[in-house]
Amino acid sequence: MTVKWDFWIDRGGTFTDVIGRDPQGGLHPRKLLSENPEAYADAAIQGIRDLLGLKSGAPIPSGLIGDIKMGTTVATNALLERKGDRVLLLITRGFRDALRIAYQARPDIFAKQIILPEQLNERVIEVDERVRADGRVERLLDIAAMRPAIEQARADGIDAVAIVFMHAWKYPDHEKAVAKVCRKLGFSQVSVSHEVSPLIKLVGRGDTTVVDAYLSPILARYVQKVAQELGVLSPLVGEMAAQQPEGVAKGSARRQGTSSTAATTPLGGFTATLPSRGRESPRLMFMMSSGGLTAADMFQGKDALLSGPAGGVVGMVETAKLAGFDKVIGFDMGGTSTDVAHYDGDYERAFDTEVAGVRIRAPMMRIHTVAAGGGSILHYEAGRFRAGPDSAGANPGPAAYRRGGPLAVTDANVMLGKLQPDFFPAIFGPGQDEPLDVQTVREKFAALAAEIGDGRTPEAVAEGFVTIAVENMANAIKKISVQRGYDVTEYLLNCFGGAGGQHACLVADALGMEAVLIHPFSGLLSAYGIGLSSIFSSRQQALLKPLAEVSRPAIDELIATLRKAVIDELAAQGIAEDAVASKPVLQIRYDGTDTALPVNFEHGSIARAKADFEAAHKAQFGFVYDDKPMIVESVGVEGIDSGGAGREESDSILEDIAASPSENRQIFIDGTWRDAGIFRREALKPGHKLGGPALVIEPNQTIVVEPGWQAEITARNHVLLRRIEKKRRLAALGTEADPVMLEVFNNLFMSIAEQMGVTLQNTAYSVNIKERLDFSCAVFDRNGALVANAPHMPVHLGSMDRSVETIIRLNSGDIHPGDVFALNAPYNGGTHLPDITVVTPVFSLPLEGRVAAKPPGG
Repeated sequence: MTVKWDFWIDRGGTFTDVIGRDPQGGLHPRKLLSENPEAYADAAIQGIRDLLGLKSGAPIPSGLIGDIKMGTTVATNALLERKGDRVLLLITRGFRDALRIAYQARPDIFAKQIILPEQLNERVIEVDERVRADGRVERLLDIAAMRPAIEQARADGIDAVAIVFMHAWKYPDHEKAVAKVCRKLGFSQVSVSHEVSPLIKLVGRGDTTVVDAYLSPILARYVQKVAQELGVLSPLVGEMAAQQPEGVAKGSARRQGTSSTAATTPLGGFTATLPSRGRESPRLMFMMSSGGLTAADMFQGKDALLSGPAGGVVGMVETAKLAGFDKVIGFDMGGTSTDVAHYDGDYERAFDTEVAGVRIRAPMMRIHTVAAGGGSILHYEAGRFRAGPDSAGANPGPAAYRRGGPLAVTDANVMLGKLQPDFFPAIFGPGQDEPLDVQTVREKFAALAAEIGDGRTPEAVAEGFVTIAVENMANAIKKISVQRGYDVTEYLLNCFGGAGGQHACLVADALGMEAVLIHPFSGLLSAYGIGLSSIFSSRQQALLKPLAEVSRPAIDELIATLRKAVIDELAAQGIAEDAVASKPVLQIRYDGTDTALPVNFEHGSIARAKADFEAAHKAQFGFVYDDKPMIVESVGVEGIDSGGAGREESDSILEDIAASPSENRQIFIDGTWRDAGIFRREALKPGHKLGGPALVIEPNQTIVVEPGWQAEITARNHVLLRRIEKKRRLAALGTEADPVMLEVFNNLFMSIAEQMGVTLQNTAYSVNIKERLDFSCAVFDRNGALVANAPHMPVHLGSMDRSVETIIRLNSGDIHPGDVFALNAPYNGGTHLPDITVVTPVFSLPLEGRVAAKPPGG
């Protein structure tokens, strides 16, 4: 048993969650506002002081602290607010605007005034150099010609530089030479594309390099500030000074390369102030977007964008495993948005992610976010109910917050009795000492019911809005599961976040799921997950070789190189080689397509890799090619400290009895008021069971147990919700337009159209389709009238219905299951000959159609 405290911290945008583990192993949670300058300078440091019983501003005795594991939104906020460092971009001559043009995709496809995201780099210098794709040098590097412009940028105060040359992922000599010059000129942050992201495709590699240069300095300053407050000294500096190659200045960020030196070089500016640490100093680690920890010295901007949410994914997986489940959907509902994630035996990481208009090619936990939270504003427009995507935020907040805010999802739950003001903190009003304002909520819903004028009660209106919010969240889960070939009915829904417990049963019902887990630390699960995480490293390198025995030497050689880089990085953090669990992963695609799927290559069998890829492709897209060669696009190696950081939760003796409510309250469910038991969480013991409808009141949230569901307190003190009665389906809707169901079905049909688009893009051969997104998908009724369209290319959407109507008219009585029609006639809805409309009839469902552009002559 350690004699020191460990701290697990998630520094979020609104709140900072701190969990302290005392020397006896007890856990102590603490929640603080992330920004409270009148009270403290940094929430994470203040949380540590509070748990150690120290006064504000008092020095923290480093001898009391063992490990600090932290996730932070510092990099994310800097990117969203465009408050990173000034960056100079050096790029091959002729491509100065390549990253701005990118793939010509517009952020809002229906906007008349197109506003592109602000570029991160302040200045661009074109460099005279060009290497062809086959390695031949078309234009020699002219360092003398570019040097004056680079010197002027440095003299103007720009301290960070991103270097991105054509085909440098494979032929990096020119980038290396220019990087050496920049370091000699005094740039403290030099990000080089073949080190940051050694993968094919200029735009993704370039954006990742620029974002690394933009964010790494601000992240380094924050890490340094935390380290100094805690008395943390670097474990890496002494050995790094000896390892740095000639021409690499101290503090150059080179972590993502494939060499061992790259794996141990710290952030820019960090080593100058952190001497080698003694054995008694705390160990400071940060959570990466990939879901693993790394030493503070090695934390880079490109790896920090999902630092906190990645901890939530680890928390959802590890707590589900402790509860006995290995297939999990994570459901993290907060005030503004909901994050969802999928797990089925392996953590899912995306290597192409867009954050705040910037494309990033670095391993990140695959997390999907939808604008649906407790603060989502409720609208009634054109005969339809709508929840979000705009949010009331924390200020003014929902109407119940007593700040004059609009009706939001939280207010709907207040109206239904699912949030009881006397069980909610009294922190509202001018004096921050009043409860939720039920009266204002009732008045606003009464006024809205009168405006709608169809005889609905205010409570029915509120319930309708909750139904829509639930469907929005269920559709988000479908995007990461059903859309990719997974059957969610076999999964556990692991619910966390402040608002998740209010909707968990309803979301599960919408998806056909029958089990929901709510952990005791569900309100701080990201911090808890960070504490359960292990030190992790990964490397990726493009290969572009056929998946065949002839490529085995190249594959094996690259795996060995990457594995050495991973082991060296972990060794620099004190992890012995025999304690490292490593795993090679191949990114495989069909020749001519762009969608690579990850395949575990631990077995080392080419034949099995082919079979695994075909199985994954069949599950996601519904088909395989019999005669298409498979290509290994890139190779990756992941390594993790196999000692693990998972915390075993002890079992308690079960009391197999039904719990008794402390009282009963009325809540509105399925169109009627019903009695619901009120249960205090602290009064529930392992083995207690209670049936819905009921409310379980926890310190930081309310859990709503819906009718047909049963809550059980497990031996590990988890709340496990199970559906014990089959879901009763509602009666037919009739012929009257229902404003709630109009929105529900609108969202369902739009989700179908969006899934059609994802499949079309991921299986396309045409660059116009897979990169420029020159296509549209929509769903039509039996007469060819538009039912719903995805937010795709407008020019197609305006005429596609004419194509569908033509197919129906010309083939009346002769349309059968399995038929597929293609049309490109300009007089029948085609916009020009390269636009081909494909119409597929679906029987017992509306017709679906899609159109996509091929290049002229394609």
